[in-house]
Amino acid sequence: MKIKFINIPPFLKNKYIIAIILVLIWLLFFDSNNFFQQIRFSREINKLNSERSYYLEEIKKDSIAKKELEEDPEALERFAREQYYMKREGEDVFIIIPDD
Repeated sequence: MKIKFINIPPFLKNKYIIAIILVLIWLLFFDSNNFFQQIRFSREINKLNSERSYYLEEIKKDSIAKKELEEDPEALERFAREQYYMKREGEDVFIIIPDD
């Protein structure tokens, strides 16, 4: 009775190739900074960069509005009336709430 063995390609018999394959498998799946973790980090970095650009735009808008409020007393009065419902002496303020 003859026993037939599976033919293993010659490059898989090389101990260096086997070591390289094992290291790659370890780095792809089992390491703390594996491939999937790197993808997750990359997505989070992109998300944080988009949030950063949004907040930088908001800072620009707010600093322009602050500068306008500091320089123009009419703008300050308009802001106080619109946001805080302030009024002058003897005035009546009516707040209209639209139905949804």
